[in-house]
Amino acid sequence: MNNISMTDYETASAEVRAEYDDQIAKHGRITNMKRTLLHNVPAFKAYMEWYTLQGELASFLSERAIAVFSHAISSENDCLICSVFFRKMLIDAGDDPDNLILSDEEQLLVHFGQAIVKNPHVIAQQLSDALAARYNEEQRVLLIAFAGIMVATNLFNTVARVELDEVLYSYQKKAS
Repeated sequence: MNNISMTDYETASAEVRAEYDDQIAKHGRITNMKRTLLHNVPAFKAYMEWYTLQGELASFLSERAIAVFSHAISSENDCLICSVFFRKMLIDAGDDPDNLILSDEEQLLVHFGQAIVKNPHVIAQQLSDALAARYNEEQRVLLIAFAGIMVATNLFNTVARVELDEVLYSYQKKAS
């Protein structure tokens, strides 16, 4: 059960409706997380910067690498909504998220994403060195900032107990 309700378009302010309309125009729908965040438009806009950072990452990472990185962070954080969202991205692209064959770069991003969630105080020097060998400082800043907003997104969904979107139901990992 959610801790915070989702906003209702019909009773929302003009500012909130404009954000709804923008999301539908950009993405074809509005997610439960976004509907929940829209109780506060500045909070909503802060979280929407995820898309800005994702666009910046796309200048040096593939869409798949970004999804793999995001999935690693969200899975390690045990965020149902985000982990299933990135499972969907991987599955829709033809991958099996439970048996991914990763490039060296993707494996590095998985290790980095998991390490950030496990304990950001002790990122192994070997991991930091591998990142520095592959990415320049600006790129590493962007990776860390993106991971930070991904963790924040996971936190919001978990604490607010945002309900899983219906479009994600069939992408959930099957219990073993």
